[in-house]
Amino acid sequence: MNVVIFGKGFGKPRQWHVSGLSLSVLGLLATTLVFGAAFTGGQWYARITGSGLSQDAVAAIVDKLDSEQQAIATTRQETEDTLDALAIRLGKMSARVIRLDALGRRLTEMADFDDGEFDFDSEPALGGPEEPDQSGSTVAVPEVVATLENLNEQLDNREAQLSALESMMMNQNLSDRVYPQGRPVKAGWMSSYFGRRTDPFTGKTANHRGVDFAGKEGADVIAVADGVVTWVGPRSGYGQMVEINHGNGYSTRYAHNSTNLVAVGDEVKKGQTVSLIGETGRATGPNLHFEVLYNGNRVDPVKFIREGASR
Repeated sequence: MNVVIFGKGFGKPRQWHVSGLSLSVLGLLATTLVFGAAFTGGQWYARITGSGLSQDAVAAIVDKLDSEQQAIATTRQETEDTLDALAIRLGKMSARVIRLDALGRRLTEMADFDDGEFDFDSEPALGGPEEPDQSGSTVAVPEVVATLENLNEQLDNREAQLSALESMMMNQNLSDRVYPQGRPVKAGWMSSYFGRRTDPFTGKTANHRGVDFAGKEGADVIAVADGVVTWVGPRSGYGQMVEINHGNGYSTRYAHNSTNLVAVGDEVKKGQTVSLIGETGRATGPNLHFEVLYNGNRVDPVKFIREGASR
């Protein structure tokens, strides 16, 4: 292939002979230059008129996204840990509420409230008009934690108060159990009072240091308080007698029995049958001679009998 070049600078036309191989190489080189120039120009144009982001800027964005993802993962883990801690605290508080419910039921039984007055097996009744919260309905985690802290303090206070009340009621109940109260017989009538009277055997004025209940032979004689039996057997003037120590300085005596049903050292409960009515000892017929002693001194039993009748 012959190539002829004309130009003023050359003077006369010049002619080159170009082979097919050389022509192919020249064509390939020209094509490469064209595509290279196009690629370079495209990148330059993209930087000027395209997204405006360089490779460094893209790398910075990628790093920022990675950092934000790590922050999200950390926040998610912290939230899960907080929820786990709240769940544990709620579990402990629920256990305390169960204990308080049990304590409330026991106090209700001890106080002998009417059925249904305090029902710890059902939700408490609530009411009142709806008042929207001005701050909105969204509750943040710190607010929930603060609410739980406040509720925990209230539970502490209620638990302490109920425990103190239980202790007081138990002491009161124990005092009631050991304090002599009520009639020492289930049936019968008071035939002689405490104080000066005419002696039924001598006809002279004498002091009677107890009260007598006339009744049927073999009728029940019952303890008027909890206590421990300190005497069982015959005693001068009393016949067969039972004596019970109730503590706090009080003791009681049950005399003229036909049969004693307890032994020394026995623990007896209020209302328990301790003997049967008889006429042993200095008696004119079947009756119970009943005495109350305080710090060793015999006192009028009528007061204690009436106190039991008023309850």
